[in-house]
Amino acid sequence: MAPIETLSQLLCASTLMLWVLIATLSQSDEAEDRAQWAMVILSLSAMISLISLDVLGGSLWGSTYLPKPLAVLCLAFALLARLNIKGRTVSNGMNPHEIMKQNREAEEE
Repeated sequence: MAPIETLSQLLCASTLMLWVLIATLSQSDEAEDRAQWAMVILSLSAMISLISLDVLGGSLWGSTYLPKPLAVLCLAFALLARLNIKGRTVSNGMNPHEIMKQNREAEEE
């Protein structure tokens, strides 16, 4: 049980560290994409290790209840990791800031 518990803790900590550093890593598109995929892989690996720990009857930090909710949280991290944080326009429509800017420019003319 101890190796799976240690692996679970290591994978969860690595995922959390990437989550914290994603803003720094997103300064270039390539680095952001790599960091996001690394977070997806780490999160899914952590989820699998936590489910394995639960199935085998192990505990995490002395609690047999923690692996299940943490596995769900890791799944959420994996899904959220691919979100766009730079704010690229996906809808190709006008946003409120552009509309206000156009209105101001129209009033000045």
